[in-house]
Amino acid sequence: MSEPIESELPTPDSLLHTGAEHPVDPVDLVMASGQDPTPELIEKARRKLEEEGPAAVERLLP
Repeated sequence: MSEPIESELPTPDSLLHTGAEHPVDPVDLVMASGQDPTPELIEKARRKLEEEGPAAVERLLP
């Protein structure tokens, strides 16, 4: 049986937060969506946070 590559593993909960502890940044939003933070996705997340504020990540995390 082969070992899963790192990108197939879910992001640990300890790396995710909802903004209750501190402000949400674009990388947090990308990671909460289950994607790898690329420059393009980070920029898209930055715009989404500008439009929706911290509620953007609340929609992704239970």
